[in-house]
Amino acid sequence: MRAVVQRVSQAQVDVAGQTIGQIGPGLLVLVCAMQGDTPDNARAMAAKIAKLRVFKDDDGKMNLSLLQTGGSALVVSQFTLAGDTSRGNRPGFSTAAPPALGKALYEQVVQSLRDQDIETHTGQFGADMAVSLVNDGPVTLWVDL
Repeated sequence: MRAVVQRVSQAQVDVAGQTIGQIGPGLLVLVCAMQGDTPDNARAMAAKIAKLRVFKDDDGKMNLSLLQTGGSALVVSQFTLAGDTSRGNRPGFSTAAPPALGKALYEQVVQSLRDQDIETHTGQFGADMAVSLVNDGPVTLWVDL
């Protein structure tokens, strides 16, 4: 699994002009299932995201996790994270999981975050989405599992 995780003060995702997911302080998570990923990988990704220490403590150091701050997550599927540009200018996506598996694993990440009592909102798998955010920091991490 692969994810780009951004600490945000707010984020939202719109489909066809309608807001379908929105959070205040927390994490915007763009997630991609890769060839060979399993439900165990999705659960591990959710656990990693929940425990990432990217929020400031009282001393201003990044020592707190989403679990500790009570922040929310906005999880958006993004198969383009599997994009391979090593052979030219047009990305190839052959390393992404097939759509049916990708959707199931995306949904597993979402459910695993909710199982940890993290308020979790979502985009719409396979939709043309408009994602907006206010990156806090900015803090942006690439996570591969």
